Amino acid sequence: MDLSALTRRPSVPKGLDARAAAILREIVEQYVETGDPVGSRTLSQRLPLSAATIRSVMAELTQAGLLFSPHTSAGRLPTDLGLRLFVDGMLQFGSLSEEEQENIARTLEVRGRSMQDTLAEASSMLSGLSQAAGLVIAPKNDGAIKHIEFVALGPQRALVVIVGGDGQVENRVIDTPVGLPPSALVEAGNYLNARLVGGTLSSLRERVSEEMAANRTELDHLAASVVESGLATWQTDGRTVSGTLFVRGQGRLLSDVTELERLSTIQMLFDRLETQETMLRLLELAQDSEGVRIFIGAESGLFGLSGMSMVVAPARNEAHRIVGAIGVIGPTRINYGRIVPVVDYTARVIGQLLG
Repeated sequence: MDLSALTRRPSVPKGLDARAAAILREIVEQYVETGDPVGSRTLSQRLPLSAATIRSVMAELTQAGLLFSPHTSAGRLPTDLGLRLFVDGMLQFGSLSEEEQENIARTLEVRGRSMQDTLAEASSMLSGLSQAAGLVIAPKNDGAIKHIEFVALGPQRALVVIVGGDGQVENRVIDTPVGLPPSALVEAGNYLNARLVGGTLSSLRERVSEEMAANRTELDHLAASVVESGLATWQTDGRTVSGTLFVRGQGRLLSDVTELERLSTIQMLFDRLETQETMLRLLELAQDSEGVRIFIGAESGLFGLSGMSMVVAPARNEAHRIVGAIGVIGPTRINYGRIVPVVDYTARVIGQLLG
């Protein structure tokens, strides 16, 4: 979906007549608002059609795979296919007022705050505006590195503090070997800082790897392990992806859970959000589009779950290069018309900040 889609007028999807489109639209809008099945009697009070006519059309839409009847209810709910038809052809997207745009920009453009805190705030803001979970992903900056330091956090845990040439600070938590003495962290930091000479993290990683492969380091075994962990990046299918994924508002996904099956689905979602492959896939999904994309159910290939939807957009800098991805994930009845312009504008603001 490109940005022009945000201003389009709803239409009648191909294959549906105006009457069937009106009934499908009404059912989807009621579902988004309440989450409950919609019956012919309710629709007859909102449309200039008899209950009998509506039941007949609902039966046709059900046979076409656009509606389904949950349990023994006489009402209908939209299927993922029905939601996709609605989103692609009938949804009227809202627009953000100047005041709303200013509020988003003001929330994110706070002076003196680290970029990491800004991205976390963006994720929380998206969650609050969408009443779902907010996703913000940004690749690690591979600019010049000024300083690296290791700080002990406790048994077998350490914090890697990386200060960029532009003053931005990036923090990573790593696992450390059993029995690591504090002196090994100091030794690891001194070793890396002596080899920075204004280079990038990638060039530093390559140089250190060559020295270790040639066994030409003055580090002991434990300090060498710390260095390797501090410079590690994620590897997926031969591609290196290093970045940060912020997810805020997971609790909102549990707010209307009434069935054990749905609770299990949400837990699977949480587990998947914590995996490394998720970030790579999110960036790929964003890169495939110029603007906002809507994934309903298992369409993204990311979670393999029904009952959930994701709205994602690429964050691009002034050179139009992707520097991150912004998104929202929630139940399929999220307010698409409201969320799409919020995600779109937030992605543009984040792109400017990261760029």
